[in-house]
Amino acid sequence: MFLSFTHILILAFAYVNDKKLKRDDNMFATIQIVLCLILILLLLLFPQTAHSGTDLGLNLFMEALFPYLLPYLVLTQWLLRLTAPMRTKTKRASLYVQAYIISALGGYPTGATTIVYLKNSGQLHLKEANFLLAVCHAPSPLFVLGFVSLDLLHSHTFGWLFLCLLHTFNICCLITGYFLFRKTDPPNISVHNTPLYTAPFSESIRETAPTILLVGTTIIFFTTIQTIVQEGLDQMLPALPYTIELSIAAILEVTNGLQMTVTAFPDLPYTSLLVVILLTMQSISIHLQIFVIAKSAKLAVRPYIKLRLLSIIIVPTIYALFFLK
Repeated sequence: MFLSFTHILILAFAYVNDKKLKRDDNMFATIQIVLCLILILLLLLFPQTAHSGTDLGLNLFMEALFPYLLPYLVLTQWLLRLTAPMRTKTKRASLYVQAYIISALGGYPTGATTIVYLKNSGQLHLKEANFLLAVCHAPSPLFVLGFVSLDLLHSHTFGWLFLCLLHTFNICCLITGYFLFRKTDPPNISVHNTPLYTAPFSESIRETAPTILLVGTTIIFFTTIQTIVQEGLDQMLPALPYTIELSIAAILEVTNGLQMTVTAFPDLPYTSLLVVILLTMQSISIHLQIFVIAKSAKLAVRPYIKLRLLSIIIVPTIYALFFLK
């Protein structure tokens, strides 16, 4: 509960910050400066720990995410560009379904990159893109079924159950959005004679590279920060409960948090529920990836934050009530 409450507070803070309240600019900048100085000091005090954290983050990225993410990103971006002319007469419902399927198969941040492409190419209105950015967001099925379900939990059913719960929630939101926007006039699509249309494969490679770099950078950075913060807490507060360290790890980087949680509580009856909570909350590193990608297309993140807060409450609650053994 502490972990969920903390994450909700962080998302709520991000929501408030996205409104850009001018009177809080100086205070927020001061907090960031102090935080940055503290982290730099920790890096200087524990250089070997920082090196170990970087190695851990790199290994997590290369083993748990990179093999699943790279092929899907390239192929989905290529597919979007190849099928762009066909979408000039595509109905809105079909476009929503295509965007959702691509994001569901590729995992985050495939959904965000897909929505940004559709918005930049004129196939979505700004309000539609803001909404779909929130809905088209789910972990890769290969990551959930392979790394989480089989490698960590040694279960053949958990991954499928979690994906069904999460996608049921997202699809309900998608249907709601369709009825909200169905009377909106479709945008004028113009994709011919542009690099998005004339060089689909090379453009998909070019657009994928920054996304992969962004994902890798955030995972390695936050894993390193989590490692040195944990070392600093161990030195200053040796009696600190291990659950606090797990919470910090999960909030900063979900892949490392999942691994640490399952390793620490392999036989706990509620381990699967903890995993559901972590997968639903994701982590700061993932949310930051979405924020950066959204900012590149000037999309609002408030709908995304609202939907994440709602999913954190609904999905784990349903799992606990009906599926927890």
